Amino acid sequence: MAFVEPVTLHGRGVRLEPLALQHEAGLAAAAADGELWRIRVTSVPEPQDTRAYIENALAMRADGQRFPFAVLDDAMGRVLGSTSYHDILPAVRRLEIGWTWYAQSSQRTHVNTAAKLLLLTHAFDTLGCHVVGWRTDNYNFASQRAIERLGAKKDGVIRGHALRRDGTIRDTVMYSMRSGEWPEARAQLLYLLQQHADIS
Repeated sequence: MAFVEPVTLHGRGVRLEPLALQHEAGLAAAAADGELWRIRVTSVPEPQDTRAYIENALAMRADGQRFPFAVLDDAMGRVLGSTSYHDILPAVRRLEIGWTWYAQSSQRTHVNTAAKLLLLTHAFDTLGCHVVGWRTDNYNFASQRAIERLGAKKDGVIRGHALRRDGTIRDTVMYSMRSGEWPEARAQLLYLLQQHADIS
C-alpha cells in the first residue's frame, strides 16, 4: 500500500481530485487565464504542453515521488489549477506540498487557503505526517508570503539548487510545519476562510 493513496478532498467550495488526462482541457484553460507560463519563477505549462505536463506528473506518481491533484470549483466542476504532494518520505512521515498554481482569476481568492486546509488536514490527520514542507523560488515573493501565511516556518535557503524554465539557476527557499504546529495553523486557516466568507 502506498503512503498516499488516491483520494478526493473537498470543502469550502473547492474539490481536489487525483490529476488525470481528463483534466487536460480544463488545466490548459486555467493556464491560459493570465498566461501563467510567462512567469519565470513558476512551472505552469503552456496550453499546448498540458498533456505532457499531466503525463509527467502521472509518471512521478507511479514512481511514488509525487501525488498530483486537479483543483476544481466544487459546484461548477471548472478546473482552477493544480497542486501536489511531492518528495514523499514514508519512513519519516514527511511530504511536501508544491507544484501549485491557479488560474489568474482564482488568485487572491479563498481557493488557495481552502486547498491548503484540505491538504494539510489530510497530511497531518489522516496520513499522520510529522512534517509537511514547501519550497519556492527565491524570487517568488508572492509564494513565500502565501506559505508564511499558512503558519510554515522558514528553514533556510539552498543556493544554486534548481534550473528555472529560462535556464537560469535559482536559489530555493525551504519551509516546513511540524505536527505540533498544525492545530494553531488550522485555527488560523479557518479564521482566514471565515474572514473571506464574511466579506463575500
